[in-house]
Amino acid sequence: MGELARRRRVGAYGLLTGADGRVLLARGSVLADFPGVWQLPGGGLEHAEHPAVAVVREFAEETGLVVETAGLAAVVADVIRLPDLGVALHTDRIIYHVKGVSGTLRHEADGTTDLVAWITPAEAAGLPLMPFTADLLGLPVTPLPEDVPPAAPRVPYDPPSPDRRQRFGAYGLVTDPEDRVLLTQIADGYPGAGRWHLPGGGTDHGEQPVTALLREIVEESGQLGRVTALLDASSLHNPAALGPEGRPLDWHGVRVLYRVVVEAPTVPEVTELAGGSTARAAWFDRRAAVDLPLTDIAARALRLIEQPIARRAGIDPLR
Repeated sequence: MGELARRRRVGAYGLLTGADGRVLLARGSVLADFPGVWQLPGGGLEHAEHPAVAVVREFAEETGLVVETAGLAAVVADVIRLPDLGVALHTDRIIYHVKGVSGTLRHEADGTTDLVAWITPAEAAGLPLMPFTADLLGLPVTPLPEDVPPAAPRVPYDPPSPDRRQRFGAYGLVTDPEDRVLLTQIADGYPGAGRWHLPGGGTDHGEQPVTALLREIVEESGQLGRVTALLDASSLHNPAALGPEGRPLDWHGVRVLYRVVVEAPTVPEVTELAGGSTARAAWFDRRAAVDLPLTDIAARALRLIEQPIARRAGIDPLR
């Protein structure tokens, strides 16, 4: 078999923990990529769907429970090889703390899970787990096998549509010891041209969001940053986005926001590696920055900077 085609998706998952410390897990059915393997309830986002909405929908479908988000637990990425489908699947996984609101626990019928159960971390250590779930529970991560034939025909991961795109990006609310904020200006020919934006951008196939963000900050401004907190996840849908393609695209952006500190700031300089989408970068007094022409996520982030991190962490998501 030749090189596997690269495919991507974004998923939202919920960490529901009982008073006794048990965690609700779901087992993959014969329709799943890995039947019999356990993971946190959740799954892929639909086009234009906010991840906080997706996790509530997925939880109801897989467990019968109505939940609400109560902050972000983690955002991670992994690549799983599926040779029988001819793809290497990169999944960006947004994991929320959730709390139960109503409903009665039940198993999913005719879906990609077939069993849900409350399981202690010690019990989970003896189960086959999706790597992201094992890592979140503080358990050893075991690679998934590549040579297990599917138990049932699976839906292929088709190439993305040329007219509909979903993009996952990591962005930073970046400040320095003088409490200045770092912003980047969008170049001509890109959506939002002329507006000031947060440093960051799309992640590469196989790249973790924090790694991507620190890379983007260097490329767009020449600054070396340190990530200190995960703040939020948001969704932006533009059904007729105009960009370098020269034609409208049904565009769905999923963005995660981090707090970043630059301890030794320098004069910002955009490098060629930024890819042409960034015209320039600059440090601003954060109180004066609110009067600039800003993108939606930059304006929201500047308003949130005065609020405690606990409030920003998923309770009031950026939209």
